[in-house]
Amino acid sequence: MSALAALLPRRAKNRARVEKARRWRLPDIDWARAGSIALGAAAVGGLALVIGFALNRPMQELKVVGSLQRVSELDVEEIVRSRLRGGFITANLDQLQQAIETLPWVDHARVQRRWPNGVVVQVTEQMPIARWGEAGLLNARGELFIKDTRHVPPELPRLEGPAHSEHQVAELLLQLQPRLLEAGLRTSAIRLDARGAWELDLASGVTVRFGRRQLDERIDRFLRVGAPVVAGRPNDIAFLDMRYSNGFAVGWRTQGASSTRPASSGETPANRKRDQDA
Repeated sequence: MSALAALLPRRAKNRARVEKARRWRLPDIDWARAGSIALGAAAVGGLALVIGFALNRPMQELKVVGSLQRVSELDVEEIVRSRLRGGFITANLDQLQQAIETLPWVDHARVQRRWPNGVVVQVTEQMPIARWGEAGLLNARGELFIKDTRHVPPELPRLEGPAHSEHQVAELLLQLQPRLLEAGLRTSAIRLDARGAWELDLASGVTVRFGRRQLDERIDRFLRVGAPVVAGRPNDIAFLDMRYSNGFAVGWRTQGASSTRPASSGETPANRKRDQDA
């Protein structure tokens, strides 16, 4: 009985080893089927390479589309022919697009393949909204896309300001233009000086001084009470100074003097003193 008792645990351990070996045994592989799958994948890959090679024809046709007034098709074609690398499949169109967008008057370019061996370039031109200084041009995003142009559209308002203030000044122009048009006025210039003070020139020749502080409040006051004064006597007024608590000063062309007007009939002279550090 003692020998049998000693043998039983040994048999149990052997069975456990066998079961463990069965659990960790690699699965049976159908090598014939696996070989067929590998051959099929290789055949598909080879076919794709052959088709790709056959389709990767040299680019021979170029078409430039878009409402072009400032951008020359010849300039676009020159960039495409000098920068285009590869064939119909392998050509890097993103790099080609970036190269085209370096042209001064190009705002955006879209480059697409055209079967079987061509490329189409769609060009969107920059739309200037204002001049910057003497000969610069700004777009609606406040970007100075040309620093020195030979032909400045005379109808564009002129903006001025310190370096890197283009976006700030252009943003004020875009905010003011529709409101001024509603009041029957047009902008000819906006200036921001190094101290942060703002001035506006109207097409009638009247200058409006807003100063540095409370810009939104002073603009609202000008449109509410100053603009009707300018609209009524545009040839007599040299400037409006809005740098007052509740009123404004008028500079007359003929008299060479200025007078102070309240923003409301209930205003007192003390309230009409010009704001300090305006």
